Amino acid sequence: MLAPFHIRNYRFQWPSDLLTSWAFEIETLVLGWYIMVETGSVLLLTVLASLQYVGTLIAPIFGMIGDRMGHRDLLAVMRLAYTALSAITMTLALTGYLSPLNVMIIVAIMGLIRPSDLGVRGALLADIMPAGQLVGAISVARTTQDSARIAGALTGAGLFAALGIGFSYVVIVCLYIAATILMLCLTRPPQSVGSIDHLSSGLLGSSLLRDLKEGIVYSWSGPGMRAALCVAFLANLTAFPLTNGLLPYVAREIFHTDQTGLGYLSASFAVGSLIGSITVSLAGGLRIARLLIGATLAWYAMLLVFVELRTMPVAMACLVLAGIAQSMSMIAAAVILMRTASAHLRGRVMGVRMMVIYGLPIGLLAAGSLIDLIGYSATGTLYAVSGFIAMTAIALHWRADLWPEHAPANAR
Repeated sequence: MLAPFHIRNYRFQWPSDLLTSWAFEIETLVLGWYIMVETGSVLLLTVLASLQYVGTLIAPIFGMIGDRMGHRDLLAVMRLAYTALSAITMTLALTGYLSPLNVMIIVAIMGLIRPSDLGVRGALLADIMPAGQLVGAISVARTTQDSARIAGALTGAGLFAALGIGFSYVVIVCLYIAATILMLCLTRPPQSVGSIDHLSSGLLGSSLLRDLKEGIVYSWSGPGMRAALCVAFLANLTAFPLTNGLLPYVAREIFHTDQTGLGYLSASFAVGSLIGSITVSLAGGLRIARLLIGATLAWYAMLLVFVELRTMPVAMACLVLAGIAQSMSMIAAAVILMRTASAHLRGRVMGVRMMVIYGLPIGLLAAGSLIDLIGYSATGTLYAVSGFIAMTAIALHWRADLWPEHAPANAR
Protein backbone atom coordinates (compact mmCIF):
# COMPACT_ATOMS: atom_id res chain seq x y z
CA MET A 1 0.00 0.00 0.00
CA LEU A 2 2.89 2.39 0.76
CA ALA A 3 4.88 1.45 -2.35
CA PRO A 4 3.69 4.48 -4.41
CA PHE A 5 5.28 6.82 -1.84
CA HIS A 6 8.72 5.65 -2.97
CA ILE A 7 8.17 7.98 -5.95
CA ARG A 8 9.17 11.55 -5.01
CA ASN A 9 6.47 13.31 -7.02
CA TYR A 10 3.79 11.09 -5.50
CA ARG A 11 4.89 12.20 -2.03
CA PHE A 12 3.98 15.78 -3.03
CA GLN A 13 0.93 15.08 -5.20
CA TRP A 14 -0.82 12.93 -2.61
CA PRO A 15 -0.91 15.57 0.19
CA SER A 16 -1.74 18.30 -2.34
CA ASP A 17 -4.71 16.28 -3.57
CA LEU A 18 -5.64 15.49 0.03
CA LEU A 19 -5.78 19.14 1.11
CA THR A 20 -7.70 20.10 -2.04
CA SER A 21 -10.24 17.35 -1.42
CA TRP A 22 -10.59 18.44 2.22
CA ALA A 23 -11.30 21.99 1.10
CA PHE A 24 -13.82 20.77 -1.50
CA GLU A 25 -15.75 18.74 1.06
CA ILE A 26 -15.79 21.41 3.77
CA GLU A 27 -16.88 24.01 1.22
CA THR A 28 -19.64 21.79 -0.19
CA LEU A 29 -21.08 21.00 3.24
CA VAL A 30 -20.88 24.59 4.51
CA LEU A 31 -22.51 26.08 1.41
CA GLY A 32 -25.18 23.37 1.22
CA TRP A 33 -26.22 23.95 4.81
CA TYR A 34 -26.09 27.74 4.32
CA ILE A 35 -28.47 27.56 1.34
CA MET A 36 -30.78 25.10 3.12
CA VAL A 37 -31.03 27.32 6.21
CA GLU A 38 -31.30 30.63 4.33
CA THR A 39 -33.85 29.51 1.74
CA GLY A 40 -35.39 26.25 2.99
CA SER A 41 -35.73 25.12 -0.64
CA VAL A 42 -34.70 21.65 -1.78
CA LEU A 43 -34.87 22.88 -5.38
CA LEU A 44 -32.31 25.65 -4.71
CA LEU A 45 -30.18 23.10 -2.86
CA THR A 46 -30.10 20.89 -5.96
CA VAL A 47 -29.41 23.95 -8.13
CA LEU A 48 -26.41 24.80 -5.91
CA ALA A 49 -25.11 21.23 -6.16
CA SER A 50 -25.64 21.24 -9.93
CA LEU A 51 -23.73 24.50 -10.41
CA GLN A 52 -20.62 22.78 -9.05
CA TYR A 53 -20.58 20.60 -12.18
CA VAL A 54 -21.33 23.09 -14.97
CA GLY A 55 -17.74 22.69 -16.19
CA THR A 56 -18.07 18.98 -16.90
CA LEU A 57 -18.96 19.69 -20.53
CA ILE A 58 -15.67 21.54 -21.04
CA ALA A 59 -13.57 19.02 -19.09
CA PRO A 60 -12.03 17.64 -22.34
CA ILE A 61 -10.68 21.15 -23.00
CA PHE A 62 -8.87 21.07 -19.66
CA GLY A 63 -7.59 17.62 -20.55
CA MET A 64 -6.24 18.93 -23.85
CA ILE A 65 -4.61 21.92 -22.12
CA GLY A 66 -3.04 19.54 -19.64
CA ASP A 67 -1.66 17.37 -22.44
CA ARG A 68 -0.06 20.49 -23.92
CA MET A 69 1.18 22.54 -20.97
CA GLY A 70 1.68 19.68 -18.53
CA HIS A 71 -0.75 18.27 -15.97
CA ARG A 72 1.30 19.51 -13.01
CA ASP A 73 1.29 23.14 -14.20
CA LEU A 74 -2.42 23.03 -15.00
CA LEU A 75 -3.29 21.69 -11.54
CA ALA A 76 -1.25 24.45 -9.90
CA VAL A 77 -3.12 27.13 -11.88
CA MET A 78 -6.49 25.54 -11.08
CA ARG A 79 -5.74 25.46 -7.37
CA LEU A 80 -4.70 29.11 -7.42
CA ALA A 81 -8.12 29.84 -8.92
CA TYR A 82 -9.84 27.94 -6.08
CA THR A 83 -7.88 30.03 -3.61
CA ALA A 84 -8.97 33.31 -5.21
CA LEU A 85 -12.66 32.36 -5.41
CA SER A 86 -12.82 31.05 -1.85
CA ALA A 87 -11.07 34.23 -0.65
CA ILE A 88 -13.85 36.28 -2.25
CA THR A 89 -16.49 34.20 -0.45
CA MET A 90 -14.57 34.57 2.81
CA THR A 91 -14.40 38.35 2.44
CA LEU A 92 -18.12 38.65 1.66
CA ALA A 93 -19.02 36.46 4.64
CA LEU A 94 -16.78 38.28 7.11
CA THR A 95 -18.08 41.70 6.00
CA GLY A 96 -21.75 40.66 6.08
CA TYR A 97 -22.37 40.95 2.35
CA LEU A 98 -22.80 37.26 1.57
CA SER A 99 -26.17 36.25 0.13
CA PRO A 100 -27.58 33.14 -1.57
CA LEU A 101 -27.28 34.91 -4.94
CA ASN A 102 -23.59 35.70 -4.35
CA VAL A 103 -22.99 32.09 -3.35
CA MET A 104 -24.68 30.82 -6.53
CA ILE A 105 -22.56 33.10 -8.75
CA ILE A 106 -19.25 32.15 -7.11
CA VAL A 107 -20.11 28.44 -7.12
CA ALA A 108 -21.03 28.67 -10.83
CA ILE A 109 -17.62 30.18 -11.63
CA MET A 110 -15.78 27.57 -9.61
CA GLY A 111 -17.97 24.92 -11.21
CA LEU A 112 -16.36 25.72 -14.57
CA ILE A 113 -12.97 24.59 -13.22
CA ARG A 114 -13.48 22.20 -10.32
CA PRO A 115 -14.99 19.18 -12.17
CA SER A 116 -11.77 18.80 -14.16
CA ASP A 117 -9.56 18.55 -11.06
CA LEU A 118 -10.10 14.84 -10.53
CA GLY A 119 -9.39 13.99 -14.17
CA VAL A 120 -6.23 16.10 -14.38
CA ARG A 121 -4.86 14.67 -11.13
CA GLY A 122 -5.55 11.16 -12.50
CA ALA A 123 -3.65 11.94 -15.68
CA LEU A 124 -0.74 13.36 -13.67
CA LEU A 125 -0.75 10.23 -11.53
CA ALA A 126 -0.44 8.06 -14.62
CA ASP A 127 2.45 10.27 -15.81
CA ILE A 128 4.52 9.85 -12.67
CA MET A 129 3.81 6.22 -11.72
CA PRO A 130 5.27 3.04 -13.30
CA ALA A 131 2.60 0.93 -14.99
CA GLY A 132 3.02 -1.93 -12.54
CA GLN A 133 2.11 0.30 -9.58
CA LEU A 134 -0.83 2.07 -11.20
CA VAL A 135 -3.65 0.09 -9.53
CA GLY A 136 -2.14 0.56 -6.07
CA ALA A 137 -1.39 4.23 -6.72
CA ILE A 138 -4.93 4.96 -7.92
CA SER A 139 -6.39 3.13 -4.91
CA VAL A 140 -4.20 5.02 -2.43
CA ALA A 141 -4.87 8.29 -4.25
CA ARG A 142 -8.58 7.61 -3.88
CA THR A 143 -8.13 7.73 -0.10
CA THR A 144 -7.54 11.49 -0.42
CA GLN A 145 -11.18 11.93 -1.45
CA ASP A 146 -12.51 9.40 1.03
CA SER A 147 -10.63 10.69 4.07
CA ALA A 148 -11.43 14.24 2.98
CA ARG A 149 -15.11 13.50 3.00
CA ILE A 150 -14.83 12.16 6.54
CA ALA A 151 -12.72 15.08 7.77
CA GLY A 152 -14.63 17.59 5.67
CA ALA A 153 -18.02 16.41 6.86
CA LEU A 154 -17.12 16.39 10.54
CA THR A 155 -14.82 19.42 10.51
CA GLY A 156 -17.10 21.44 8.24
CA ALA A 157 -20.14 20.81 10.42
CA GLY A 158 -18.20 21.71 13.56
CA LEU A 159 -16.67 24.85 12.07
CA PHE A 160 -20.01 26.07 10.74
CA ALA A 161 -21.75 25.47 14.06
CA ALA A 162 -18.99 27.04 16.17
CA LEU A 163 -17.59 29.84 14.02
CA GLY A 164 -20.05 30.56 11.24
CA ILE A 165 -19.46 30.60 7.50
CA GLY A 166 -16.90 33.42 7.46
CA PHE A 167 -14.28 31.80 9.70
CA SER A 168 -15.01 28.41 8.14
CA TYR A 169 -13.80 29.94 4.89
CA VAL A 170 -10.58 31.12 6.51
CA VAL A 171 -9.73 27.43 6.99
CA ILE A 172 -10.79 26.62 3.41
CA VAL A 173 -8.54 29.34 1.95
CA CYS A 174 -5.56 28.09 3.98
CA LEU A 175 -6.10 24.55 2.71
CA TYR A 176 -6.14 25.71 -0.92
CA ILE A 177 -2.96 27.76 -0.44
CA ALA A 178 -1.08 24.80 1.07
CA ALA A 179 -2.31 22.49 -1.73
CA THR A 180 -1.04 24.92 -4.37
CA ILE A 181 2.40 25.17 -2.76
CA LEU A 182 2.73 21.38 -2.59
CA MET A 183 1.76 21.02 -6.24
CA LEU A 184 4.47 23.51 -7.23
CA CYS A 185 7.00 21.30 -5.40
CA LEU A 186 6.51 18.52 -7.98
CA THR A 187 9.10 18.21 -10.71
CA ARG A 188 7.61 18.21 -14.19
CA PRO A 189 7.22 14.60 -15.41
CA PRO A 190 9.28 13.88 -18.55
CA GLN A 191 7.15 13.75 -21.69
CA SER A 192 7.32 10.76 -23.97
CA VAL A 193 8.49 11.18 -27.55
CA GLY A 194 4.97 10.51 -28.78
CA SER A 195 3.64 13.20 -26.48
CA ILE A 196 6.22 15.74 -27.69
CA ASP A 197 5.48 14.98 -31.33
CA HIS A 198 1.77 15.31 -30.72
CA LEU A 199 2.32 18.57 -28.83
CA SER A 200 4.34 20.07 -31.67
CA SER A 201 1.87 19.06 -34.35
CA GLY A 202 -0.99 20.31 -32.17
CA LEU A 203 0.59 23.73 -31.72
CA LEU A 204 1.40 24.07 -35.41
CA GLY A 205 -1.63 22.72 -37.16
CA SER A 206 -4.41 21.17 -35.13
CA SER A 207 -7.42 23.24 -34.23
CA LEU A 208 -9.03 23.10 -30.83
CA LEU A 209 -12.07 21.35 -32.26
CA ARG A 210 -9.93 18.75 -33.99
CA ASP A 211 -7.99 17.98 -30.81
CA LEU A 212 -11.18 17.66 -28.81
CA LYS A 213 -12.74 15.40 -31.41
CA GLU A 214 -9.64 13.21 -31.40
CA GLY A 215 -9.83 12.77 -27.63
CA ILE A 216 -13.57 12.01 -27.60
CA VAL A 217 -13.37 9.54 -30.49
CA TYR A 218 -10.38 7.81 -28.91
CA SER A 219 -12.13 7.54 -25.55
CA TRP A 220 -15.02 5.73 -27.25
CA SER A 221 -12.74 3.46 -29.29
CA GLY A 222 -12.54 0.37 -27.09
CA PRO A 223 -15.28 -1.72 -25.46
CA GLY A 224 -13.59 -1.54 -22.07
CA MET A 225 -13.41 2.25 -22.13
CA ARG A 226 -16.97 2.54 -23.44
CA ALA A 227 -18.30 0.35 -20.64
CA ALA A 228 -16.35 2.27 -17.97
CA LEU A 229 -17.65 5.60 -19.29
CA CYS A 230 -21.23 4.32 -19.39
CA VAL A 231 -20.98 3.10 -15.78
CA ALA A 232 -19.52 6.45 -14.69
CA PHE A 233 -22.36 8.36 -16.38
CA LEU A 234 -25.00 6.06 -14.92
CA ALA A 235 -23.59 6.39 -11.39
CA ASN A 236 -23.54 10.17 -11.60
CA LEU A 237 -27.08 10.27 -12.98
CA THR A 238 -28.79 7.89 -10.55
CA ALA A 239 -26.53 7.04 -7.58
CA PHE A 240 -24.47 10.06 -6.51
CA PRO A 241 -27.46 12.45 -6.23
CA LEU A 242 -28.78 10.39 -3.31
CA THR A 243 -25.54 10.61 -1.30
CA ASN A 244 -24.14 13.97 -2.48
CA GLY A 245 -26.36 16.94 -3.19
CA LEU A 246 -29.49 15.63 -1.46
CA LEU A 247 -27.90 14.77 1.90
CA PRO A 248 -28.65 18.19 3.50
CA TYR A 249 -32.31 17.65 2.59
CA VAL A 250 -32.26 14.08 3.92
CA ALA A 251 -30.65 15.18 7.18
CA ARG A 252 -33.05 18.07 7.78
CA GLU A 253 -36.35 16.74 6.45
CA ILE A 254 -36.11 12.94 6.74
CA PHE A 255 -34.01 12.43 9.88
CA HIS A 256 -34.87 15.82 11.45
CA THR A 257 -31.29 16.51 12.51
CA ASP A 258 -28.92 19.50 12.33
CA GLN A 259 -25.61 20.13 10.59
CA THR A 260 -23.85 17.76 12.99
CA GLY A 261 -26.17 14.94 11.92
CA LEU A 262 -25.50 15.87 8.30
CA GLY A 263 -21.79 15.51 9.05
CA TYR A 264 -22.34 12.03 10.49
CA LEU A 265 -24.30 10.90 7.43
CA SER A 266 -21.73 12.27 5.00
CA ALA A 267 -18.85 10.84 7.02
CA SER A 268 -20.48 7.38 7.11
CA PHE A 269 -20.50 7.17 3.32
CA ALA A 270 -16.91 8.42 3.28
CA VAL A 271 -15.78 5.85 5.86
CA GLY A 272 -17.13 3.13 3.58
CA SER A 273 -15.34 4.68 0.61
CA LEU A 274 -12.08 4.74 2.54
CA ILE A 275 -12.49 1.09 3.51
CA GLY A 276 -13.14 0.20 -0.13
CA SER A 277 -10.09 2.13 -1.35
CA ILE A 278 -7.78 0.53 1.21
CA THR A 279 -9.17 -2.93 0.43
CA VAL A 280 -8.49 -2.56 -3.29
CA SER A 281 -4.99 -1.18 -2.62
CA LEU A 282 -4.14 -4.20 -0.45
CA ALA A 283 -5.80 -6.87 -2.59
CA GLY A 284 -3.76 -8.44 -5.36
CA GLY A 285 -4.76 -10.05 -8.63
CA LEU A 286 -8.22 -8.47 -8.87
CA ARG A 287 -10.27 -8.92 -12.03
CA ILE A 288 -10.99 -5.24 -12.44
CA ALA A 289 -13.92 -5.47 -14.89
CA ARG A 290 -15.67 -8.08 -12.77
CA LEU A 291 -15.14 -5.84 -9.76
CA LEU A 292 -16.76 -2.99 -11.69
CA ILE A 293 -19.91 -5.01 -12.33
CA GLY A 294 -20.29 -6.54 -8.87
CA ALA A 295 -19.50 -3.39 -6.90
CA THR A 296 -21.86 -1.21 -8.93
CA LEU A 297 -24.78 -3.62 -8.51
CA ALA A 298 -24.10 -3.83 -4.76
CA TRP A 299 -24.00 -0.02 -4.58
CA TYR A 300 -27.51 0.27 -6.03
CA ALA A 301 -28.80 -2.46 -3.73
CA MET A 302 -27.57 -0.53 -0.69
CA LEU A 303 -29.13 2.71 -1.95
CA LEU A 304 -32.46 0.94 -2.40
CA VAL A 305 -32.35 0.02 1.29
CA PHE A 306 -31.10 3.46 2.40
CA VAL A 307 -34.00 5.46 0.94
CA GLU A 308 -36.48 3.44 3.04
CA LEU A 309 -34.66 3.88 6.36
CA ARG A 310 -35.75 6.40 9.00
CA THR A 311 -33.34 5.54 11.85
CA MET A 312 -30.02 7.39 11.86
CA PRO A 313 -27.70 4.60 13.15
CA VAL A 314 -29.08 2.04 10.67
CA ALA A 315 -28.91 4.58 7.84
CA MET A 316 -25.29 5.35 8.71
CA ALA A 317 -24.41 1.63 8.61
CA CYS A 318 -26.11 1.32 5.23
CA LEU A 319 -24.15 4.32 3.93
CA VAL A 320 -20.90 2.68 5.03
CA LEU A 321 -21.71 -0.39 2.90
CA ALA A 322 -22.79 1.80 -0.02
CA GLY A 323 -19.52 3.73 0.27
CA ILE A 324 -17.46 0.54 0.09
CA ALA A 325 -19.21 -0.54 -3.10
CA GLN A 326 -19.01 2.96 -4.61
CA SER A 327 -15.27 3.21 -4.04
CA MET A 328 -14.55 -0.18 -5.61
CA SER A 329 -16.75 0.66 -8.60
CA MET A 330 -15.15 4.03 -9.35
CA ILE A 331 -11.59 2.74 -8.81
CA ALA A 332 -12.27 -0.09 -11.28
CA ALA A 333 -13.59 2.37 -13.89
CA ALA A 334 -10.54 4.64 -13.47
CA VAL A 335 -8.08 1.72 -13.76
CA ILE A 336 -9.71 0.46 -16.96
CA LEU A 337 -9.44 3.93 -18.52
CA MET A 338 -5.86 4.58 -17.42
CA ARG A 339 -4.61 1.16 -18.50
CA THR A 340 -6.12 1.56 -21.96
CA ALA A 341 -5.31 5.20 -22.74
CA SER A 342 -2.19 6.21 -24.67
CA ALA A 343 0.13 8.55 -22.77
CA HIS A 344 -0.25 11.54 -25.11
CA LEU A 345 -4.06 11.36 -24.97
CA ARG A 346 -4.43 10.51 -21.30
CA GLY A 347 -5.50 14.01 -20.28
CA ARG A 348 -8.25 14.08 -22.89
CA VAL A 349 -9.48 10.62 -21.93
CA MET A 350 -9.80 11.70 -18.31
CA GLY A 351 -11.41 14.91 -19.53
CA VAL A 352 -14.09 12.83 -21.25
CA ARG A 353 -14.39 10.82 -18.03
CA MET A 354 -15.07 14.06 -16.18
CA MET A 355 -17.53 15.16 -18.85
CA VAL A 356 -19.83 12.26 -18.01
CA ILE A 357 -20.17 13.75 -14.52
CA TYR A 358 -22.71 15.99 -16.24
CA GLY A 359 -25.14 13.23 -15.39
CA LEU A 360 -24.95 14.42 -11.76
CA PRO A 361 -26.50 17.89 -12.20
CA ILE A 362 -29.14 16.34 -14.47
CA GLY A 363 -29.93 13.74 -11.82
CA LEU A 364 -29.92 16.35 -9.03
CA LEU A 365 -32.27 18.74 -10.80
CA ALA A 366 -34.62 15.92 -11.75
CA ALA A 367 -34.57 14.62 -8.16
CA GLY A 368 -35.41 18.06 -6.77
CA SER A 369 -38.51 18.26 -8.96
CA LEU A 370 -39.51 14.63 -8.41
CA ILE A 371 -39.29 14.94 -4.61
CA ASP A 372 -41.79 17.80 -4.75
CA LEU A 373 -44.09 15.70 -6.95
CA ILE A 374 -43.90 12.13 -5.61
CA GLY A 375 -41.85 12.37 -2.41
CA TYR A 376 -38.37 11.37 -1.32
CA SER A 377 -38.87 7.60 -0.91
CA ALA A 378 -40.47 7.14 -4.32
CA THR A 379 -37.78 9.25 -6.00
CA GLY A 380 -34.95 7.36 -4.29
CA THR A 381 -36.49 4.00 -5.16
CA LEU A 382 -36.94 5.04 -8.79
CA TYR A 383 -33.29 6.09 -9.02
CA ALA A 384 -31.91 2.94 -7.35
CA VAL A 385 -34.06 0.48 -9.32
CA SER A 386 -33.46 2.16 -12.68
CA GLY A 387 -29.71 2.27 -11.97
CA PHE A 388 -29.62 -1.43 -11.07
CA ILE A 389 -31.50 -2.38 -14.26
CA ALA A 390 -29.28 -0.17 -16.46
CA MET A 391 -26.09 -1.58 -14.89
CA THR A 392 -27.33 -5.11 -15.56
CA ALA A 393 -27.94 -4.14 -19.19
CA ILE A 394 -24.39 -2.73 -19.49
CA ALA A 395 -22.90 -5.92 -18.05
CA LEU A 396 -24.90 -8.09 -20.45
CA HIS A 397 -24.17 -5.94 -23.50
CA TRP A 398 -20.39 -5.96 -22.94
CA ARG A 399 -20.19 -9.34 -21.18
CA ALA A 400 -17.62 -10.66 -23.67
CA ASP A 401 -15.29 -7.76 -22.80
CA LEU A 402 -15.96 -7.51 -19.07
CA TRP A 403 -16.51 -10.99 -17.65
CA PRO A 404 -14.04 -13.54 -19.15
CA GLU A 405 -10.80 -13.91 -17.19
CA HIS A 406 -8.75 -13.48 -20.37
CA ALA A 407 -10.47 -10.18 -21.31
CA PRO A 408 -8.01 -7.23 -21.43
CA ALA A 409 -10.14 -5.32 -18.90
CA ASN A 410 -9.55 -8.16 -16.40
CA ALA A 411 -5.78 -8.24 -16.81
CA ARG A 412 -3.94 -8.44 -13.50
